[in-house]
Amino acid sequence: MTVNVQLPPQFYRVADRLKKKYPHILDDLLPLLEQLSAGETPGDRLQEITPYIVYKVRVKNSDARKGRRGGYRVVYYLKTKDHVLLVTIYTKTDTDVLPIETIRSIIDEIEP
Repeated sequence: MTVNVQLPPQFYRVADRLKKKYPHILDDLLPLLEQLSAGETPGDRLQEITPYIVYKVRVKNSDARKGRRGGYRVVYYLKTKDHVLLVTIYTKTDTDVLPIETIRSIIDEIEP
C-alpha cells in the first residue's frame, strides 16, 4: 500500500525558512517521507487534538550535530489511512514546545 504524503504550502514556507540555517533539511526529511509513504506512523500521537489523528516525530538534523534530541520535530496529520498531511516542522533549539492551539489552527487552515 502506498500512502499519499502531501506537503501543503504552509509546511513549505516553514521549511524554506529553516533551510537558510539548515541546508540539508530536505535530505533529513527523506527517511520520514519514505516511512510515511510505506504506511508507517512513526512518532507519538497527540491525543489532545481531537478529532484529528496527529503525530509528532523527531527527525535528525544533520546540520546541528546534536542527534535526534536537538533535531527537528515534524507534526503530521493522518487524514485517512492512505493520505497524510505534513502540518509543520520546527527545531527543538528554536521552539521548545509548539502549543496544541497552534497545531490545531494550522490544520484548520489546511483543511477547509
